[in-house]
Amino acid sequence: MRAKITYLVTAAVLVFYFLLVGSRGVMLIQDGRLLTVTFGVAVLILPVIGLWFLWKNTAFVRRANQLAAELEAEGGLPADELKRLPSGRIDRDSADEVFARRKAETEASPGDWRCWFRLAVAYHDARDTPRARKAMQRAIALHDGKPVRA
Repeated sequence: MRAKITYLVTAAVLVFYFLLVGSRGVMLIQDGRLLTVTFGVAVLILPVIGLWFLWKNTAFVRRANQLAAELEAEGGLPADELKRLPSGRIDRDSADEVFARRKAETEASPGDWRCWFRLAVAYHDARDTPRARKAMQRAIALHDGKPVRA
């Protein structure tokens, strides 16, 4: 729940920032001089890119959460079998061991979105966020029956 609140607050702050920057871009365009119009258009592009990025990330998180809920209903969520350090962080060797099992499971069933979901969790636990995201994107695509990029 705390992560959702943090995400919503951050998203709200970003939207406010995008609106503020966008209003400045409009003001520059309204000035009418070539230089300020050029800067105004450039300033307006940044909030558009930011809003698109925020939208895509929000959609990704929502779909990943839907898959997690579906997997939980099936009883297929991976159990937390990781050893923790006294600080609470995940023990790297433990994460590597679980990752190896998840990778073998996924290689045995490459078309199963559930395996890819569990592999994404293992990547995340091993602190490999880019690969975790790619594995989750593949899980979502397989679940939705969309073509999967290699």
